[in-house]
Amino acid sequence: MPERVVHLAEQISSTVHDKVRRIGNVTELTKLLAINALIEAARAGEHGLGFAVVAKEVSVISDEIKRLAESLSSDLAPQVTQLDVLGQQLVEQVRGARLADRSLNMIDMIDRNLYERSCDVRWWATDSAVVQACDDPATAAFAGSRLSVILDAYTVYLDLWIADRSGTVIANGRPARYPRVVGADVSAAPWFQRAIATSSGDDYVVADVDANRLLDAGNRDGATVATYSTAIRREGRADGQVVGALGIFFDWAPQAQAIVQGVRLAPEEEATTRCLLIDSQHRVLAASDGVGLLVEEYPLRATGTSGFYTDDVGRVVGYALTPGYETYRGLGWYGVVEQWPPDEQATRRPAA
Repeated sequence: MPERVVHLAEQISSTVHDKVRRIGNVTELTKLLAINALIEAARAGEHGLGFAVVAKEVSVISDEIKRLAESLSSDLAPQVTQLDVLGQQLVEQVRGARLADRSLNMIDMIDRNLYERSCDVRWWATDSAVVQACDDPATAAFAGSRLSVILDAYTVYLDLWIADRSGTVIANGRPARYPRVVGADVSAAPWFQRAIATSSGDDYVVADVDANRLLDAGNRDGATVATYSTAIRREGRADGQVVGALGIFFDWAPQAQAIVQGVRLAPEEEATTRCLLIDSQHRVLAASDGVGLLVEEYPLRATGTSGFYTDDVGRVVGYALTPGYETYRGLGWYGVVEQWPPDEQATRRPAA
């Protein structure tokens, strides 16, 4: 592993410094002994002359060993430093590429999921019961029952709404759960306005992920949904006259959370890794730690469709821009995976 290279560089550096220090201690002790030997040789007079020569040579050798040790330390220091730098770069390259790959997997999964939603809304808008309800409000109850059947089969949706041409909701699939929906005026809602403005039945609209207060189910702020819509056209024809709009409400939170929390990580990475989906404005749409949803603006520094970088506090950030899927072009969203160094606390996040 790249981290092993860095660890070895640190071990080599530590070993070199320790050995040089110990050699220095030995040479100092040897030199001290040589000095003592010279003193004793001087006391011995002529009888100590031979011993004095040996003592001087020992002192000279001691000095040479000390110079060699210092030279070794001086020569190895830049090489060990370079090895450490190269190791750190290798760690960043390998880790960053892996995080970018995980980011792409996340955004690809959500793209494939949302592609199906774009198909669903266009298909259901041509259902005869849905079309007839817009022409004949007396059949709205039957259309609602038809939507209920669809919801039983497609559990990823909270509700499906039919709005007439004026923007009044005339039927929904779960009236018992969401009793305030029928009769609601959605004429000012972006999903409705953009739906009735579509040029053909092949077009659809995607609204920003947001909370819908009519889909509260006990949550006063409303449920978080990804809204898809399209025009309902007479006779279900792609070029038919617009008679209303169909809005389908994808249960965003649990679906997106399953994706960001399902990223494959090694056990030791889990505490120091955060996985996110962010929109084109870098607003957090989903986060593996459940923090900052729809309010945090992530400071992504993307320079291409996919890549990685190390931020100002040492986190490695991998990212990938939505590639789209089939006819779904994507919404400019990103998958992001950020990872702290192992010795950092996972609670440290970039400021919103």
